[in-house]
Amino acid sequence: MPTLHPLTRRSFLRAAGVALSLPALESLAPRAAHAADKDPVRRMVCICSTLGLMPDFWFPTKPGREYESTPYLEILGEFRNDMTIFSGVNLPGVDGGHMADSSFLTAAPHPASYSFRNSISVDQFAVERLPDATRFSSLVLSTVDSWTISVSKLGVPIPAESSPARLFRKMFIEGTPDEVAAQLRRLRTGHSILDAVRTDAKRLAQQVSPSDREKLEAYCTNVRELEERLQAAQAWEKRPKPRTTAAPLTDIPDKADVGGRVQLMFDLIHLALESDSTRVVSLRIDGIKAEGAKYPGVRESWHGCSHHGHDESKVAQLKIIETDMLQRLAGLLSRLRSTKDAAGSLLDHTMVLYGSAIGNASSHSNSNLPALLAGGGFRHGQHLAFDTKNNHNLATLYVSMLQRLGIETDTFASAKTTMKGLELA
Repeated sequence: MPTLHPLTRRSFLRAAGVALSLPALESLAPRAAHAADKDPVRRMVCICSTLGLMPDFWFPTKPGREYESTPYLEILGEFRNDMTIFSGVNLPGVDGGHMADSSFLTAAPHPASYSFRNSISVDQFAVERLPDATRFSSLVLSTVDSWTISVSKLGVPIPAESSPARLFRKMFIEGTPDEVAAQLRRLRTGHSILDAVRTDAKRLAQQVSPSDREKLEAYCTNVRELEERLQAAQAWEKRPKPRTTAAPLTDIPDKADVGGRVQLMFDLIHLALESDSTRVVSLRIDGIKAEGAKYPGVRESWHGCSHHGHDESKVAQLKIIETDMLQRLAGLLSRLRSTKDAAGSLLDHTMVLYGSAIGNASSHSNSNLPALLAGGGFRHGQHLAFDTKNNHNLATLYVSMLQRLGIETDTFASAKTTMKGLELA
Protein backbone atom coordinates (compact mmCIF):
# COMPACT_ATOMS: atom_id res chain seq x y z
CA MET A 1 0.00 0.00 0.00
CA PRO A 2 1.49 3.40 -0.91
CA THR A 3 2.28 5.62 2.07
CA LEU A 4 2.03 9.36 2.48
CA HIS A 5 4.87 11.23 4.15
CA PRO A 6 4.84 14.58 5.97
CA LEU A 7 4.29 17.41 3.51
CA THR A 8 7.24 19.59 2.60
CA ARG A 9 7.97 21.71 -0.48
CA ARG A 10 9.78 18.68 -1.85
CA SER A 11 7.84 15.53 -0.98
CA PHE A 12 7.96 12.02 -2.40
CA LEU A 13 5.45 9.50 -3.64
CA ARG A 14 6.61 6.03 -2.67
CA ALA A 15 5.51 2.65 -3.94
CA ALA A 16 7.11 -0.77 -4.37
CA GLY A 17 10.45 0.50 -3.13
CA VAL A 18 10.51 3.41 -5.60
CA ALA A 19 10.33 7.10 -4.72
CA LEU A 20 9.29 9.72 -7.26
CA SER A 21 9.99 13.26 -6.10
CA LEU A 22 7.07 15.63 -6.33
CA PRO A 23 7.42 19.01 -8.00
CA ALA A 24 8.13 22.05 -5.87
CA LEU A 25 4.46 22.91 -5.49
CA GLU A 26 5.02 26.65 -5.22
CA SER A 27 6.67 26.91 -8.62
CA LEU A 28 5.58 24.03 -10.82
CA ALA A 29 4.62 25.00 -14.37
CA PRO A 30 2.51 22.45 -16.22
CA ARG A 31 4.35 20.67 -18.94
CA ALA A 32 3.60 21.88 -22.45
CA ALA A 33 1.32 19.67 -24.45
CA HIS A 34 2.80 17.47 -27.10
CA ALA A 35 2.94 19.01 -30.52
CA ALA A 36 0.28 17.69 -32.81
CA ASP A 37 1.16 15.25 -35.54
CA LYS A 38 1.73 16.92 -38.86
CA ASP A 39 1.63 15.67 -42.41
CA PRO A 40 4.19 15.16 -43.78
CA VAL A 41 6.18 13.64 -40.93
CA ARG A 42 9.26 15.72 -40.18
CA ARG A 43 12.55 14.36 -38.93
CA MET A 44 15.86 15.63 -37.56
CA VAL A 45 19.43 14.29 -37.77
CA CYS A 46 22.22 16.05 -35.86
CA ILE A 47 25.82 15.12 -36.70
CA CYS A 48 28.87 16.42 -34.84
CA SER A 49 32.33 15.87 -36.31
CA THR A 50 34.57 16.28 -33.29
CA LEU A 51 37.57 17.77 -35.10
CA GLY A 52 35.73 20.27 -37.27
CA LEU A 53 36.81 21.12 -40.81
CA MET A 54 39.79 23.10 -42.06
CA PRO A 55 38.41 26.63 -42.49
CA ASP A 56 40.41 27.46 -45.63
CA PHE A 57 38.90 24.52 -47.51
CA TRP A 58 35.36 24.96 -46.15
CA PHE A 59 34.16 28.54 -45.82
CA PRO A 60 33.18 30.59 -48.88
CA THR A 61 34.10 34.27 -48.75
CA LYS A 62 31.06 35.67 -50.53
CA PRO A 63 27.71 35.72 -48.67
CA GLY A 64 24.25 35.09 -50.05
CA ARG A 65 23.03 32.90 -52.90
CA GLU A 66 25.89 33.68 -55.25
CA TYR A 67 28.57 32.31 -52.95
CA GLU A 68 31.56 30.70 -54.63
CA SER A 69 32.31 27.05 -54.13
CA THR A 70 35.31 25.86 -52.12
CA PRO A 71 37.25 22.58 -52.27
CA TYR A 72 35.03 21.02 -49.60
CA LEU A 73 31.74 22.54 -50.74
CA GLU A 74 32.46 21.27 -54.24
CA ILE A 75 32.05 17.75 -52.84
CA LEU A 76 28.49 18.67 -51.85
CA GLY A 77 27.88 20.66 -55.03
CA GLU A 78 24.86 18.67 -56.23
CA PHE A 79 23.06 19.65 -53.00
CA ARG A 80 23.72 23.39 -53.28
CA ASN A 81 19.99 24.12 -53.50
CA ASP A 82 19.25 21.65 -50.70
CA MET A 83 21.52 23.14 -48.03
CA THR A 84 22.50 26.34 -46.23
CA ILE A 85 26.09 27.07 -45.19
CA PHE A 86 26.73 29.10 -42.04
CA SER A 87 29.85 31.08 -41.12
CA GLY A 88 30.65 33.44 -38.27
CA VAL A 89 28.66 31.35 -35.79
CA ASN A 90 29.46 29.95 -32.36
CA LEU A 91 27.80 28.78 -29.17
CA PRO A 92 28.20 31.67 -26.71
CA GLY A 93 30.26 30.72 -23.68
CA VAL A 94 31.00 27.25 -25.02
CA ASP A 95 34.77 26.96 -24.75
CA GLY A 96 37.35 24.45 -23.60
CA GLY A 97 38.69 23.10 -26.88
CA HIS A 98 37.62 19.49 -27.42
CA MET A 99 35.48 19.56 -24.26
CA ALA A 100 33.01 21.69 -26.22
CA ASP A 101 31.70 18.53 -27.93
CA SER A 102 29.51 17.86 -24.91
CA SER A 103 27.76 21.20 -25.49
CA PHE A 104 27.33 20.96 -29.25
CA LEU A 105 23.60 20.20 -28.99
CA THR A 106 22.99 21.77 -25.56
CA ALA A 107 24.79 25.14 -25.86
CA ALA A 108 25.57 24.88 -22.14
CA PRO A 109 28.48 27.27 -21.38
CA HIS A 110 31.97 26.47 -20.09
CA PRO A 111 32.01 22.68 -20.48
CA ALA A 112 35.63 22.49 -19.32
CA SER A 113 34.97 24.18 -15.99
CA TYR A 114 35.05 22.21 -12.76
CA SER A 115 31.48 23.20 -11.87
CA PHE A 116 30.04 22.49 -15.34
CA ARG A 117 26.58 21.00 -15.45
CA ASN A 118 25.11 20.22 -18.82
CA SER A 119 21.56 20.87 -19.96
CA ILE A 120 19.17 19.10 -22.30
CA SER A 121 20.28 18.62 -25.90
CA VAL A 122 18.10 19.82 -28.74
CA ASP A 123 17.37 16.27 -29.93
CA GLN A 124 16.07 15.21 -26.51
CA PHE A 125 14.19 18.50 -26.12
CA ALA A 126 12.39 17.53 -29.32
CA VAL A 127 11.78 13.95 -28.16
CA GLU A 128 10.02 15.18 -25.02
CA ARG A 129 7.59 17.23 -27.10
CA LEU A 130 6.90 14.94 -30.05
CA PRO A 131 4.29 12.19 -30.11
CA ASP A 132 5.38 8.61 -29.36
CA ALA A 133 4.93 7.43 -32.92
CA THR A 134 8.00 5.24 -33.53
CA ARG A 135 9.66 2.20 -32.00
CA PHE A 136 12.63 4.33 -30.88
CA SER A 137 11.99 7.83 -29.59
CA SER A 138 15.50 8.71 -30.78
CA LEU A 139 18.74 7.08 -31.81
CA VAL A 140 21.88 8.25 -30.03
CA LEU A 141 24.92 7.08 -31.99
CA SER A 142 28.71 7.35 -31.93
CA THR A 143 31.41 5.92 -34.17
CA VAL A 144 33.61 5.04 -31.17
CA ASP A 145 32.56 3.70 -27.76
CA SER A 146 29.61 5.36 -26.00
CA TRP A 147 30.74 8.99 -26.21
CA THR A 148 27.66 11.08 -26.83
CA ILE A 149 26.34 14.50 -27.82
CA SER A 150 22.84 13.76 -26.45
CA VAL A 151 21.93 14.85 -22.93
CA SER A 152 18.79 14.30 -20.84
CA LYS A 153 16.83 17.09 -19.19
CA LEU A 154 18.68 16.27 -15.96
CA GLY A 155 21.98 17.05 -17.66
CA VAL A 156 23.01 13.40 -17.79
CA PRO A 157 24.81 12.18 -20.95
CA ILE A 158 22.84 9.51 -22.79
CA PRO A 159 25.23 6.67 -23.70
CA ALA A 160 25.57 6.31 -27.44
CA GLU A 161 25.25 3.11 -29.45
CA SER A 162 28.44 2.43 -31.39
CA SER A 163 27.52 -1.02 -32.72
CA PRO A 164 25.58 -0.81 -36.00
CA ALA A 165 25.15 -4.60 -35.95
CA ARG A 166 23.51 -4.54 -32.53
CA LEU A 167 21.16 -1.71 -33.44
CA PHE A 168 20.29 -3.35 -36.76
CA ARG A 169 19.15 -6.42 -34.79
CA LYS A 170 17.03 -4.25 -32.49
CA MET A 171 15.39 -2.57 -35.46
CA PHE A 172 14.79 -5.51 -37.77
CA ILE A 173 15.42 -8.89 -36.11
CA GLU A 174 12.62 -10.41 -34.03
CA GLY A 175 13.55 -11.54 -30.54
CA THR A 176 12.82 -15.04 -29.29
CA PRO A 177 9.49 -15.58 -27.48
CA ASP A 178 11.35 -15.78 -24.16
CA GLU A 179 13.18 -12.50 -24.83
CA VAL A 180 9.94 -10.73 -25.72
CA ALA A 181 8.19 -12.12 -22.63
CA ALA A 182 11.03 -10.97 -20.36
CA GLN A 183 10.89 -7.44 -21.76
CA LEU A 184 7.12 -7.30 -21.33
CA ARG A 185 7.49 -8.34 -17.67
CA ARG A 186 9.92 -5.46 -17.12
CA LEU A 187 7.51 -3.01 -18.73
CA ARG A 188 4.56 -4.28 -16.69
CA THR A 189 6.56 -3.82 -13.48
CA GLY A 190 7.21 -0.19 -14.36
CA HIS A 191 3.54 0.31 -15.16
CA SER A 192 2.39 -1.10 -11.80
CA ILE A 193 4.76 1.25 -9.93
CA LEU A 194 3.25 4.24 -11.72
CA ASP A 195 -0.27 3.02 -10.88
CA ALA A 196 0.63 3.01 -7.20
CA VAL A 197 2.27 6.42 -7.36
CA ARG A 198 -0.77 7.91 -9.06
CA THR A 199 -2.98 6.60 -6.23
CA ASP A 200 -0.66 8.21 -3.69
CA ALA A 201 -0.82 11.51 -5.57
CA LYS A 202 -4.63 11.52 -5.48
CA ARG A 203 -4.58 11.08 -1.69
CA LEU A 204 -2.04 13.85 -1.35
CA ALA A 205 -4.22 16.22 -3.39
CA GLN A 206 -6.76 16.20 -0.55
CA GLN A 207 -4.21 17.80 1.83
CA VAL A 208 -2.94 20.74 -0.21
CA SER A 209 -4.23 24.15 -1.30
CA PRO A 210 -6.37 24.59 -4.44
CA SER A 211 -3.47 26.10 -6.39
CA ASP A 212 -1.15 23.27 -5.41
CA ARG A 213 -3.91 20.80 -6.24
CA GLU A 214 -3.91 22.14 -9.79
CA LYS A 215 -0.17 21.71 -9.94
CA LEU A 216 -0.45 18.16 -8.66
CA GLU A 217 -2.94 17.45 -11.42
CA ALA A 218 -0.33 18.65 -13.90
CA TYR A 219 2.20 16.38 -12.24
CA CYS A 220 -0.20 13.46 -12.55
CA THR A 221 -0.50 14.31 -16.23
CA ASN A 222 3.23 13.70 -16.48
CA VAL A 223 2.78 10.35 -14.75
CA ARG A 224 0.03 9.46 -17.20
CA GLU A 225 2.38 10.34 -20.05
CA LEU A 226 4.93 7.93 -18.63
CA GLU A 227 2.22 5.28 -18.46
CA GLU A 228 1.36 5.94 -22.09
CA ARG A 229 5.01 5.56 -23.04
CA LEU A 230 5.17 2.24 -21.22
CA GLN A 231 1.97 1.07 -22.88
CA ALA A 232 3.37 2.11 -26.25
CA ALA A 233 6.58 0.23 -25.50
CA GLN A 234 4.57 -2.91 -24.71
CA ALA A 235 2.69 -2.51 -27.97
CA TRP A 236 5.95 -2.16 -29.89
CA GLU A 237 7.32 -5.32 -28.27
CA LYS A 238 4.31 -7.27 -29.58
CA ARG A 239 4.34 -5.64 -33.01
CA PRO A 240 6.30 -7.24 -35.86
CA LYS A 241 9.44 -5.35 -36.73
CA PRO A 242 9.72 -3.71 -40.16
CA ARG A 243 11.23 -5.71 -42.99
CA THR A 244 14.24 -4.56 -44.94
CA THR A 245 16.03 -5.83 -47.99
CA ALA A 246 19.33 -4.56 -46.57
CA ALA A 247 21.85 -7.16 -45.48
CA PRO A 248 22.57 -7.26 -41.71
CA LEU A 249 25.32 -4.83 -40.76
CA THR A 250 28.65 -6.09 -39.48
CA ASP A 251 30.67 -4.03 -37.03
CA ILE A 252 34.17 -2.84 -37.88
CA PRO A 253 36.42 -3.50 -34.87
CA ASP A 254 39.34 -1.46 -36.22
CA LYS A 255 39.00 2.07 -34.77
CA ALA A 256 41.41 3.35 -37.38
CA ASP A 257 38.91 2.58 -40.14
CA VAL A 258 37.11 5.85 -39.50
CA GLY A 259 35.61 6.03 -42.98
CA GLY A 260 34.14 2.55 -42.75
CA ARG A 261 32.69 3.20 -39.31
CA VAL A 262 31.08 6.45 -40.43
CA GLN A 263 29.65 4.73 -43.49
CA LEU A 264 27.99 2.06 -41.35
CA MET A 265 26.38 4.74 -39.20
CA PHE A 266 25.15 6.64 -42.25
CA ASP A 267 23.71 3.40 -43.65
CA LEU A 268 21.98 2.80 -40.33
CA ILE A 269 20.55 6.32 -40.19
CA HIS A 270 19.05 5.92 -43.65
CA LEU A 271 17.53 2.55 -42.73
CA ALA A 272 16.11 3.93 -39.48
CA LEU A 273 14.44 6.88 -41.21
CA GLU A 274 13.27 4.85 -44.19
CA SER A 275 11.59 2.26 -41.91
CA ASP A 276 10.24 5.04 -39.64
CA SER A 277 11.93 3.34 -36.70
CA THR A 278 12.76 6.81 -35.36
CA ARG A 279 12.48 10.44 -36.39
CA VAL A 280 15.28 11.92 -34.27
CA VAL A 281 18.94 10.93 -34.56
CA SER A 282 22.21 12.22 -33.13
CA LEU A 283 25.64 11.02 -34.26
CA ARG A 284 29.07 11.82 -32.85
CA ILE A 285 31.83 11.24 -35.41
CA ASP A 286 34.82 10.66 -33.15
CA GLY A 287 38.19 11.70 -34.53
CA ILE A 288 39.86 11.93 -31.14
CA LYS A 289 39.72 8.25 -30.15
CA ALA A 290 39.93 6.93 -33.69
CA GLU A 291 43.41 5.48 -33.05
CA GLY A 292 44.72 6.27 -36.49
CA ALA A 293 43.22 6.89 -39.89
CA LYS A 294 43.19 4.10 -42.44
CA TYR A 295 43.66 5.93 -45.75
CA PRO A 296 46.27 5.70 -48.49
CA GLY A 297 48.67 8.58 -47.96
CA VAL A 298 47.72 9.10 -44.31
CA ARG A 299 50.38 8.12 -41.82
CA GLU A 300 49.18 9.83 -38.65
CA SER A 301 46.00 9.73 -36.61
CA TRP A 302 43.08 12.00 -37.45
CA HIS A 303 43.63 13.84 -34.17
CA GLY A 304 47.34 14.18 -34.85
CA CYS A 305 46.69 15.58 -38.32
CA SER A 306 44.18 18.08 -36.94
CA HIS A 307 46.94 19.67 -34.87
CA HIS A 308 48.82 20.48 -38.03
CA GLY A 309 50.33 23.85 -37.11
CA HIS A 310 50.26 24.61 -40.86
CA ASP A 311 52.63 21.74 -41.54
CA GLU A 312 52.02 20.97 -45.23
CA SER A 313 52.29 17.21 -44.78
CA LYS A 314 49.73 17.11 -41.98
CA VAL A 315 47.39 19.48 -43.83
CA ALA A 316 47.51 17.20 -46.88
CA GLN A 317 46.71 14.16 -44.75
CA LEU A 318 43.89 15.93 -42.95
CA LYS A 319 42.39 17.01 -46.26
CA ILE A 320 42.24 13.35 -47.35
CA ILE A 321 40.31 12.41 -44.21
CA GLU A 322 37.90 15.35 -44.29
CA THR A 323 37.28 14.93 -48.01
CA ASP A 324 36.24 11.34 -47.35
CA MET A 325 33.90 12.42 -44.53
CA LEU A 326 32.15 14.92 -46.80
CA GLN A 327 31.91 12.41 -49.64
CA ARG A 328 30.16 10.02 -47.25
CA LEU A 329 27.86 12.83 -46.10
CA ALA A 330 27.01 13.49 -49.75
CA GLY A 331 26.16 9.80 -50.07
CA LEU A 332 23.77 9.99 -47.12
CA LEU A 333 22.06 13.07 -48.54
CA SER A 334 21.78 11.34 -51.91
CA ARG A 335 20.09 8.29 -50.39
CA LEU A 336 17.68 10.48 -48.44
CA ARG A 337 16.84 12.44 -51.60
CA SER A 338 16.24 9.28 -53.62
CA THR A 339 13.99 7.68 -50.99
CA LYS A 340 10.35 8.54 -51.56
CA ASP A 341 8.31 9.96 -48.71
CA ALA A 342 4.83 11.45 -48.52
CA ALA A 343 4.66 14.20 -51.15
CA GLY A 344 8.40 14.24 -51.71
CA SER A 345 11.56 12.59 -50.46
CA LEU A 346 13.05 11.82 -47.08
CA LEU A 347 15.46 14.72 -47.57
CA ASP A 348 12.54 17.09 -48.17
CA HIS A 349 11.22 16.25 -44.71
CA THR A 350 14.46 15.53 -42.81
CA MET A 351 16.69 18.26 -41.41
CA VAL A 352 20.34 17.17 -41.47
CA LEU A 353 22.64 19.29 -39.33
CA TYR A 354 26.36 18.70 -39.87
CA GLY A 355 28.85 20.68 -37.85
CA SER A 356 31.26 20.83 -34.97
CA ALA A 357 31.80 22.55 -31.64
CA ILE A 358 35.38 23.30 -32.66
CA GLY A 359 36.22 25.85 -35.32
CA ASN A 360 39.94 25.22 -35.61
CA ALA A 361 41.22 22.00 -34.07
CA SER A 362 44.83 23.04 -34.57
CA SER A 363 44.40 25.95 -32.15
CA HIS A 364 41.51 24.49 -30.10
CA SER A 365 39.34 27.45 -31.08
CA ASN A 366 35.62 27.26 -30.38
CA SER A 367 34.63 30.23 -32.56
CA ASN A 368 33.70 30.41 -36.25
CA LEU A 369 32.20 26.93 -36.22
CA PRO A 370 31.64 25.00 -39.46
CA ALA A 371 27.96 24.19 -39.89
CA LEU A 372 25.48 23.31 -42.60
CA LEU A 373 21.80 22.46 -42.61
CA ALA A 374 20.44 20.31 -45.43
CA GLY A 375 16.88 19.34 -46.28
CA GLY A 376 13.85 19.73 -44.07
CA GLY A 377 11.85 22.15 -46.21
CA PHE A 378 13.82 25.38 -45.81
CA ARG A 379 14.65 27.90 -48.52
CA HIS A 380 18.22 26.73 -49.01
CA GLY A 381 20.90 27.54 -51.58
CA GLN A 382 22.67 30.23 -49.60
CA HIS A 383 25.64 31.12 -47.43
CA LEU A 384 24.52 32.90 -44.26
CA ALA A 385 27.64 34.82 -43.30
CA PHE A 386 27.87 36.50 -39.90
CA ASP A 387 30.60 38.50 -38.18
CA THR A 388 33.72 36.40 -37.73
CA LYS A 389 34.77 38.55 -34.76
CA ASN A 390 31.40 38.87 -33.04
CA ASN A 391 29.82 35.53 -33.86
CA HIS A 392 26.10 34.86 -34.24
CA ASN A 393 24.51 32.33 -31.90
CA LEU A 394 24.30 28.92 -33.60
CA ALA A 395 21.63 27.86 -31.10
CA THR A 396 19.17 30.10 -32.94
CA LEU A 397 19.34 27.46 -35.67
CA TYR A 398 18.17 24.91 -33.11
CA VAL A 399 15.09 27.03 -32.43
CA SER A 400 14.35 27.10 -36.16
CA MET A 401 14.74 23.33 -36.34
CA LEU A 402 12.45 22.76 -33.35
CA GLN A 403 9.78 24.97 -34.87
CA ARG A 404 10.08 23.08 -38.16
CA LEU A 405 9.30 19.91 -36.22
CA GLY A 406 6.06 21.56 -35.12
CA ILE A 407 7.24 22.35 -31.59
CA GLU A 408 5.97 25.65 -30.24
CA THR A 409 8.99 27.35 -28.73
CA ASP A 410 10.79 30.64 -29.30
CA THR A 411 13.81 29.78 -27.18
CA PHE A 412 16.39 27.07 -26.67
CA ALA A 413 19.33 27.34 -24.27
CA SER A 414 21.01 30.72 -24.94
CA ALA A 415 18.93 31.43 -28.06
CA LYS A 416 15.88 33.65 -27.80
CA THR A 417 14.88 33.69 -31.45
CA THR A 418 15.18 31.73 -34.70
CA MET A 419 18.14 31.75 -37.11
CA LYS A 420 18.35 35.09 -38.90
CA GLY A 421 17.97 34.75 -42.68
CA LEU A 422 16.74 31.14 -42.69
CA GLU A 423 13.26 30.90 -44.17
CA LEU A 424 10.85 28.10 -44.92
CA ALA A 425 10.56 26.95 -48.53
